[in-house]
Amino acid sequence: MNDLTLMRKNLFRKPVRTSLLLISILIAFLLFGVLVSFNIAITDVRTAPNRMVTLSKINFTETLPIAYFDRVEHMDGVLAATHMNWFGGYYQDPRSGFLATFAVDAPTYLEVYKDDLMLTPQARETFLHERTALLAPRNIADKYHWRVGQHIPLQSNIFTNATTGNHTWDFLIAGIFETPDGNSQANSVLIRYDYFNDTITFSKDRIGWISFLTTSAGVNDRVAHAIDTRFANSQDETSTQDAATFNRSFAAQLGNIALVVTLVVGAAFAAILLIVGTTIALAVRERTKEIGVMKTLGFSSGRVLRMVLGESLLLSFLGAALGTGAAAGVLFLLSKANGGGGGAGGIHLYPIVYAMVAAIALALGLVTGLLPALSAYRLRIVEALGRK
Repeated sequence: MNDLTLMRKNLFRKPVRTSLLLISILIAFLLFGVLVSFNIAITDVRTAPNRMVTLSKINFTETLPIAYFDRVEHMDGVLAATHMNWFGGYYQDPRSGFLATFAVDAPTYLEVYKDDLMLTPQARETFLHERTALLAPRNIADKYHWRVGQHIPLQSNIFTNATTGNHTWDFLIAGIFETPDGNSQANSVLIRYDYFNDTITFSKDRIGWISFLTTSAGVNDRVAHAIDTRFANSQDETSTQDAATFNRSFAAQLGNIALVVTLVVGAAFAAILLIVGTTIALAVRERTKEIGVMKTLGFSSGRVLRMVLGESLLLSFLGAALGTGAAAGVLFLLSKANGGGGGAGGIHLYPIVYAMVAAIALALGLVTGLLPALSAYRLRIVEALGRK
């Protein structure tokens, strides 16, 4: 019988207690995996290094005059530019059918984002020439069973349709597009700005923000400074930043996810630390005479220390593995429910999460097992055999 077998048998000598400990650790790592993956998914959006965004200096919810677009488009260092507005749409039920819908300038948008939208030539042509056209990402289309050529109603929680007097617009699905993994367009529903602008009751001829490509990432700062200087001291001052920063600030409107992760996971692991540490210390104390017998039979103090510490690490890594597996399953189901199918466009466990789980499991096992292991290491044979 080797040391690993002894550790396993000692760990599961009281299966109910061990099972409860494993469940506790599982829940902690389940929360960690889900929350950290969600935080990564909404903040780590991949975008071109030379993509920039110009928006209102006050807040991205404030609009800009459409005249700004032409000025930015012709600035030195700007390769191509487009503009867009937040529509705030939902499909059918506003509680479960929220859609990140943007009203875009079709010709320039397809140019600026040509590497991000995998469209058929027919879908591109329809979007360019049909005012009511809509483009949907694959995961959204699959979720609602949309098909090309179908007419669908979308409602806005911000704007009113001047033509009908309600909050509903009718759209023709011109195409369903694919995106690279992690791309910023993965969940964006696109409608045409001209149709949107002609039918809204307020904020006409205003745009949400301008997205543009610079000639190279090396001129980003110079172009940003030139744009903001041009509109300084105007009624609508601007703030120009790289697209990655803009995407993070946009996601931050959901709340400080990083802080939530820290507080929730920190509280969970603090509780687990106390529970597991106390339980392992109690388990070692229950086996005091056994440890004395083992040392009498020739087990060195170092070997006993390694075995006790090994039990703690085995418990920690087993619970972490179960919790990580549960987190992967939960994220897969959530992704599938939202149309992601567990693949592109859906939230999943990122490689960095596995590395973080391994590091935390190692730390948890060492911290909870170190004191009981040192206690067993220092235990003398006479003292161990003399305890009642």
